Amino acid sequence: MRRIRPRRSPAVPLLLAVFAGAAGVIWLWWSNTPSLADTASKWLAAGRITGLLAGYLMALVVLQMARVPALERRVGSDRVARWHAMSGRYTLSLVVAHVVMTMYGYALQAGLTFGDIVQQTIDSINQLPDMGKAAIGTGILVFIGLISMGPVRRRIPYDLWYHVHLLTYAATFMTFWHQLSTGNEFVVEPIAKTVWYALYGTVTALVVWYRILTPIRLNMRHRLRVEAVIEEAPGVASVLMSGRKLHRMGAEAGHFFRWRFLAPGMRFSSHPYSLSAAPRPNMLRITVKAAGDHSSALRDLQPGTRVWAEGPYGAMTAGKRSRGKVLLVAGGVGITPMRALFETLPAAAGDLTLLYRANSTQDLALWDELASIAEERGARLMYAVNSPEGERPDISPDTLRRKIPDIDEHDVFMCGPPGFAQQVYEALRGAGVPTRRIHHESFEM
Repeated sequence: MRRIRPRRSPAVPLLLAVFAGAAGVIWLWWSNTPSLADTASKWLAAGRITGLLAGYLMALVVLQMARVPALERRVGSDRVARWHAMSGRYTLSLVVAHVVMTMYGYALQAGLTFGDIVQQTIDSINQLPDMGKAAIGTGILVFIGLISMGPVRRRIPYDLWYHVHLLTYAATFMTFWHQLSTGNEFVVEPIAKTVWYALYGTVTALVVWYRILTPIRLNMRHRLRVEAVIEEAPGVASVLMSGRKLHRMGAEAGHFFRWRFLAPGMRFSSHPYSLSAAPRPNMLRITVKAAGDHSSALRDLQPGTRVWAEGPYGAMTAGKRSRGKVLLVAGGVGITPMRALFETLPAAAGDLTLLYRANSTQDLALWDELASIAEERGARLMYAVNSPEGERPDISPDTLRRKIPDIDEHDVFMCGPPGFAQQVYEALRGAGVPTRRIHHESFEM
């Protein structure tokens, strides 16, 4: 405990590197942009810079999908997912701006008007090298952007969205080549072309290594199978999985994997679930609430079913803590990573507290285990459930300070639905807990 050294997130240095790369792209464009004598040249120059930035961001979008451990376990999977979503929106906006402005510039050079952009686009596709592939890739990107919009995303099955989203790789490949064959910067600057090849080559290598080869190696080595399925509470079940040398997977309490169960109707579904117990040499466990087709089907898994896992992922582990005292806050099925941390986080008697929020006492999954852990470790275990009349418990700064007088001296780990997490975050801040000591990871990806 005297040697607590929290692992610092590399998020800030990474963001600075990203902005430095963008500045380099802008400098490349500026150094190769002559004086703009007419309107057409201005539109074409604007089309070039939006195209260059779109190409740069597209490589970063794919990098954020590569499941690189330095990102997934140090920055946090949820934060990387937000970066990916934001980068995707910027990339799509820049791609659309690039197409419109470039085609309008070409149209002005040919003596046409804005209304002739469609015809100019068709002519460019037919006449310029690699433009046909670029047009198909752009269409794929627009389609992915449309189905990723909130109202649409919520109405389509997760598995359909996930597999369509993988077409980003194809779109990136198809749009890459026209950047080099028609981009003025790469035609006149061989070094720029080499750097671009290196950027995309590195990203491709990371994707192949971490999304294909690493999972194959992990599953061939550990050979996971379903051992048993146990009902923990109404609508909540635990899946126990056996395998070989599972303690060498690098998993910690607080981590999650993406699980694919090779059972009929589930082979093409891959979903993220947290470990609900510390990894054992021959056993892993997840605990899942039935909230959809995939999570509901887990209750019917048969012993012996093969399991394909990818991971471990997530940054909400013991390495985040900076103080000796720790408060764990769980809402609903968010108890799963909190239960694993409650079991394993080093803490002196009285320094570890778990607050469990549920709608009723019947919904307190894993309660008997939690009570046993609390008794063995001298930890505090509290729950907050609705009253018989349905009134929600008060989780406010005053309540937290009353229950835990020295709460401002704690690190806080929390997991639960977004609304619950926001409520608890605001209460913790009001109780004096600094933002840097509130650790939360959302798995809605």
